[in-house]
Amino acid sequence: MSTHNPTSTLPKVDDARVAIVTAQWNGHITSALRSGAIDTLKANGFKDTDIETFEVPGAVELTFAASQLIEASRFDAVIVFGCVIRGDTPHFDYVCQSVTQGVTALNADCDTPVIFGLLTVENEEQALQRIGGEHGHKGCEAAAAAISMIHLVRTI
Repeated sequence: MSTHNPTSTLPKVDDARVAIVTAQWNGHITSALRSGAIDTLKANGFKDTDIETFEVPGAVELTFAASQLIEASRFDAVIVFGCVIRGDTPHFDYVCQSVTQGVTALNADCDTPVIFGLLTVENEEQALQRIGGEHGHKGCEAAAAAISMIHLVRTI
């Protein structure tokens, strides 16, 4: 698995805390997303004490966890990671829609950015290509988005 080199164009943010919520479902994918995010945050000056990780059973629970973390007022950004692989039933569509709408609502209604790290893929190979394969590392990209959004909030 290749790792993404955090870009040097990210703004510097001091004294920031990030929560990462990871769905346990498809854990071999979601844990790699989390690891990439942590590596990127650390490469950009975050300490272990600036990053807290949490787990939920599946992708649908990501929104609730993010909401609770926002209400705790302890974090400058929340990153959610899940992986939904299409199956033979409409369950894929319901889960993807639920999480997308939930994260969108949180971002519209709250002052803490929630970074959408939900992989929605047709098969496991597509997921693997997004954790260090030809499609980059979506965990690293989510951490970069969190840093950029913390900077945006502080600039406004």
